Amino acid sequence: MQLTTLPRPPAIPLPNPKFRRFYSPQSSGFFPRPPPTVCCLLTPRRIYAAAPFSSGRRNFGDRFPANCIGASQESVSGGEDGELSVEMAAGSVEGLENQSFWNQIKEIAMFTGPATGLWLCGPLMSLIDTVVIGQGSSIELAALGPGTVFCDYICYVFMFLSVATSNLVATSLARQDKSEVQHQISILLFVGLICGVFMLFFTRFCGSWALTAFAGQKNLDIIPAANTYVQIRGLAWPAVLVGWVAQSASLGMKDSWGPLKALAVSTLVNGVGDIVLCRYLGYGIAGAAWATMVSQVVAAFMMIDTLNKKGYNALAISVPTFDDLLRILGLAAPVFITMTSKVAFYSFIIYFATSMGTHVVAANQVMSQVFGMCGVWGEPISQTAQSFMPELIYGSNRNLSKARSLLRSLVIIGAALGFTSAVIGASIPWFFPNLFTPDQKVVNQMHGVLLPFFIALAVTPSNHSLEGTLMAGRDLKFLSLSMSGCFTVGALLVMAASSKGFGLPGCWFALVVFQWSRFGLALQRLVSPTGILFSDDMSRYKFERLKAAT
Repeated sequence: MQLTTLPRPPAIPLPNPKFRRFYSPQSSGFFPRPPPTVCCLLTPRRIYAAAPFSSGRRNFGDRFPANCIGASQESVSGGEDGELSVEMAAGSVEGLENQSFWNQIKEIAMFTGPATGLWLCGPLMSLIDTVVIGQGSSIELAALGPGTVFCDYICYVFMFLSVATSNLVATSLARQDKSEVQHQISILLFVGLICGVFMLFFTRFCGSWALTAFAGQKNLDIIPAANTYVQIRGLAWPAVLVGWVAQSASLGMKDSWGPLKALAVSTLVNGVGDIVLCRYLGYGIAGAAWATMVSQVVAAFMMIDTLNKKGYNALAISVPTFDDLLRILGLAAPVFITMTSKVAFYSFIIYFATSMGTHVVAANQVMSQVFGMCGVWGEPISQTAQSFMPELIYGSNRNLSKARSLLRSLVIIGAALGFTSAVIGASIPWFFPNLFTPDQKVVNQMHGVLLPFFIALAVTPSNHSLEGTLMAGRDLKFLSLSMSGCFTVGALLVMAASSKGFGLPGCWFALVVFQWSRFGLALQRLVSPTGILFSDDMSRYKFERLKAAT
């Protein structure tokens, strides 16, 4: 890997020479702004560059660099003759905000469908591990609990890399400055590589100690298997985080198919590897770890290759300056707090489930993986909110009544999707428990948490719609504070349930409180007269825009 120092060009806002109204009767595009993790979706013939948490238009003057261009703006691109060409993000269908309710439902489904594939690959890989290992040993299935905390849950803490990459790359693309795009990719590759190497050494030298502290002295029987899993998976940390940066950069360049192909191939490699190594060769949890590790490395190399084919050097890294680090931190901090609160709470449940015995933690592992697999279906709803809400909330064609109407549609879709996914998710362990494990004691524990599992999962997609709207309205301080508060209350309830002997069902009912508290707080914030969907106060957007530009 070559180490280069790339000059960072000045941030010069690029004026839009052919601005047109987004909501005019003639313009009726269905081209949303990208979400934080799936930044840009490739659409036929018409593509646009944007970034998460954007401000839509530059309403407050051109003397500050635009954070990005919003869904309502034109995409500025360089023509073959070197001149700038401008293309409106508009299509042949009516704008989502002007459509009837059922047409809104249809168009939202058309948007969320392709994005769902990107979200499903990760949970599907974990679910494959759970199914294959559960057929062989309950102890190894239980060992997956703390093992996935240190391999998968902690990985979500580094979501800030994805957010920062998609934002900074899309912003640079909007300025048509390829050298700046390369600079942003290079510094974030460096940050990802350093974080990956740190986690590699942490896993190597502190993994066994951390697992013992997490599982407790009562569960020393699962530590060897869990440590084997963590040590093997830990070898892929640098590739995983570098791959995340490369994936987010491709998404910021309006290419979702490259990352989707890479994730599909890695999922296939993981599935075949699990079956061969675990079922036929008898390597157990070690075989599952090797299969997952290899699949993650394959995905990372495919992400890098995709980026190289676009004319960028994904192997060139550059040491970021202090200002670069501050800019990354400013973009990532709210998402970091939010994701850390979620990860900490789910890890808290696993921690206390681990203290309840092997069969309990094995059952919790199965239910957690099914919950994650079903809950991820609501993520594209959050993406939809972040794609369409900014123009309605603070764009130049601001229309809060249409924003409220769109939110109502999203919540209704979320409620329907939540009920459907909860029914499916609860039915699988109820009717087909042997798919995961033949151990009847584990099955009994699984059946004991089906009620709180159903209630918690049913509200999850609606949470995505509400929290996605808060992100779109840049109410990030409230979102991070409310998530931290929900974590505190939920953690206290888990501790109380464990100490009072309520077992695993008590921990899952704490998850119910956590999920519904998020729903209630977000809904109350959005329907408040001073909330982003009712208030005419635009000062918050001016302030955040100024801060983002400094």
